[in-house]
Amino acid sequence: QVQVVESGGGLVPAGGSLRLSCTASGLTLSDYAMGWFRQAPGKEREGVATINSNGDKNYADSVKGRFTISQDNAKMTLYLHMNSLKPEDTAMYYCAARLSPDYCYTWIGGWNYWGQGTQVAVSS
Repeated sequence: QVQVVESGGGLVPAGGSLRLSCTASGLTLSDYAMGWFRQAPGKEREGVATINSNGDKNYADSVKGRFTISQDNAKMTLYLHMNSLKPEDTAMYYCAARLSPDYCYTWIGGWNYWGQGTQVAVSS
């Protein structure tokens, strides 16, 4: 059974940093595209960053230059390194897996497996 579990969220001041982790089980990361998404209160879920099996990465414009997505296949873990955090980054952050290893878009549709989310709050 495929599972993805996020961790690493928390409360940080504006300008701070966090590293989110997503540990996968029941799948081989190299067979999937992986992505981070977020949903703020009262807003729709949106794509943040994706990485495919080739290591290609894509980012939402709002996080380019501040966030970095990476993965460690041996540890079955996906990461999101977040720097220069802003209050508008406050949201529940979700990890997702997509059985399309070459996929590299932040569009939210078509992802096969989702985690339960980890909360990120950035204070001003």
